[in-house]
Amino acid sequence: MPDRSRVRLPGISSRAYEHPADRSALTTLRKLTGFDVILRNLAGLFSDRALRLMFLASSVRASEQQFPDLYQTLLDGAYVLDLPRVPELFISQNPQVNAMALGSDRPFVVITTGMVELMDAEEIRFIIGHELGHVLSGHAVYRTMLYHLVNLAARLALVPFAWVGLKAVIWGLEEWYRKSELSADRAGLLAGQDVAAARRALMKTAGGAQLAELSHDEFLRQAREYGAVPDVRESLIKLLQLQGATHPFAVVRFAELDRWASEGEYRDILSGNYPRRDEDKDASVGEEFKAAAKSYQDSWSRSADPLIGVVRGVAGSAVGAGERLMNRFGRRDGSGS
Repeated sequence: MPDRSRVRLPGISSRAYEHPADRSALTTLRKLTGFDVILRNLAGLFSDRALRLMFLASSVRASEQQFPDLYQTLLDGAYVLDLPRVPELFISQNPQVNAMALGSDRPFVVITTGMVELMDAEEIRFIIGHELGHVLSGHAVYRTMLYHLVNLAARLALVPFAWVGLKAVIWGLEEWYRKSELSADRAGLLAGQDVAAARRALMKTAGGAQLAELSHDEFLRQAREYGAVPDVRESLIKLLQLQGATHPFAVVRFAELDRWASEGEYRDILSGNYPRRDEDKDASVGEEFKAAAKSYQDSWSRSADPLIGVVRGVAGSAVGAGERLMNRFGRRDGSGS
C-alpha cells in the first residue's frame, strides 16, 4: 500500500481506538490528578534510564543509516497517529518473535530480529503501529503498577488475607492488560491501514512464516471453535489458563481485530470522526464505564461458551450495580451524564 493512501489522524486521542474496558480504566486513572505524572517521573529517575542504556549498549538503534526502512516505518506510524514525540526504535538480536514499548517518561520501542525476519514490510508496519499505540495510550505507566504489585504479592504470599486481597487486584490488572493489547492491535491497524497485513501478522505470530499454509477463514473458524467449547469443564480450563497471562490468545486477538475492522468505528476514524486529545480532560468516567460494561455484555451475547451462559444473568446484575455506582460517582465529580 503506497504511503499516499494512508490517512493521517491529526490530534487523535488514544480513546479513539482503545478497547472500552481499557479506555474506562485509563480515563479513571487519568482523573486522579498528578497520579500518572508521579509514576512517570519516578520511573524516569532510574528504571527508564537503565532500560534505555541497556538497549543502547546491546542493540542497534534504527536511524537513516541503520535499518533505514524500519526507521521510516516508525516515522510514518508516528506521523499517521500524530504522536507528540517520535520514540526511539531499537533492533535486538533475539530469535524470539517479540516487540515491546518500554519506558514511562520517554518511551522507546524494541523489536527482535525474530520479529523482523518473520514479517514483511506491511506486517511490520502493523507491529510498529501496535507499539506506538501503547506509547500514545501511556500503557507503560500502568503496566509498571502491575509489575510492582506482582512483586509485592510474591512477598506477601505467606500472609493469607493480604495476599487474597492483592491477588484480586492483580487479576483485575491482568484483565486490563489483555484488553490494552486489543487496543494496541487497533492502533496498529490505524497506523498501517491494511487489514490484510494486520491479519497476516497475527496469524504469523501464531503459526510462523509459511504464509501459503495459512488461511484467514480457517483461523477465524479456530477462533469461533475456541469461543464455543461444548463443555463447561473446558470453559473452566480456559478461565484458569488466563491466570498470569498478560496477552490474549492469538485466535482471540485475530477475531477481535477482524470484527473491529469490519464494523463502522474503524471506518469512522479514517473518515475523521474521532475524539481529539484536547478533549480528553472532558471525558466522563461514568460514560466510559457504561461503554466498558456494554462491551462485556455484547461479548457475552455473542459467546456460545456454556460457562458464559450460566453466569450471564449474574454478571449482568453486577454490571447494572456497577453502572449505578459509577452514575453516583459521575454526579459527584461533575463528569457524569
